[in-house]
Amino acid sequence: MGVINRERKMKTKFYTYIGIVLASCVFLNGCGTTGKNSDPFEKTNRKFYAFNDAIDKKFVQPVAETYVKITPDIFRDGVTNFFDNLGYVNTISNDLLQGKINYAARDSARFIMNSTFGIGGLFDPASKIGLEKRSEDLGQTLAVWGASEGSYLMVPLMGPSSGRDITSPVMSMATNPMTYIASVFTIPIGFLKAVNSRANLLDATRMRDQAALDPYTFVREAWRQKRNYDIFDGNPPTEDDNFDQILDGETDMGVLKVY
Repeated sequence: MGVINRERKMKTKFYTYIGIVLASCVFLNGCGTTGKNSDPFEKTNRKFYAFNDAIDKKFVQPVAETYVKITPDIFRDGVTNFFDNLGYVNTISNDLLQGKINYAARDSARFIMNSTFGIGGLFDPASKIGLEKRSEDLGQTLAVWGASEGSYLMVPLMGPSSGRDITSPVMSMATNPMTYIASVFTIPIGFLKAVNSRANLLDATRMRDQAALDPYTFVREAWRQKRNYDIFDGNPPTEDDNFDQILDGETDMGVLKVY
C-alpha cells in the first residue's frame, strides 16, 4: 500500500505541474516531447505567448473566475465529465492507430459505460471500476510512428504545439460528435467547454505565475515533458535508460528517433 500511495502522490504532483502549463493556453484542447530540439521561432513564439497571456488575463480568466463563483462544483464536474467523454472517440481511434489493442478495448468499454450508465458522460462510473481516463491524440500517434517533434510553436489563441502536433486538433474535431451538429448548438457548447476548462486550471495558473521567473521557458519545457509523458503512457525513459537499452539492443531505434 505504501508503494501505491507514493505512486499516487507522484502522479498528483506531476499533474499539478502540468496543469500549470495547460493554464497558459486561452482555449485548451489538450496539449509534444522532451528532447533537445531548439526553439528556432522563439522571438515570434514569445510574442504569441504574450498575446495569449494578455487575452487570457483580460477576458478568459475573469469569465472563468465568475463561472467558478456562481457554479456548483457538482455541475462543473458534470460538464468536465461530459466533454471528456465526447473526446474519447479520438482516444480510441488513436489507440487503434498505435496498435494498442488492449487499451482500445478498455477505452471503448469506458466510453460505452459512461455514455450509458453515466447518462451521456455526465457521470464517470467507469473510473470506479478501474477503467481510468486516458488520452491519446494524433501527435502521440505520429511520435509512436517515428516522427520527430519538429520546431516548437506557440499558436495564437491555442497555446503550445509543435510541427508534429499542430494537426492534432484536426483529428480531434473530426472524431468529436459535436462537430456534426448545427453551429447554433455547438458554439455555446464550445464556449462552455472553454470556460470550464479554464476554470479547472485557475489554481494552476496562480502557481505558474508565482513559480516561474520566465513563464515562457517554463511553459515550453514543461509542455515538452508532458508530451513525452503521454507518448510513453506515463512511463517515459530517462536518457540513461535510453543509453542502457541501446547497449542491450532492447530499444526500437525508430521510436528513439522521436527524442
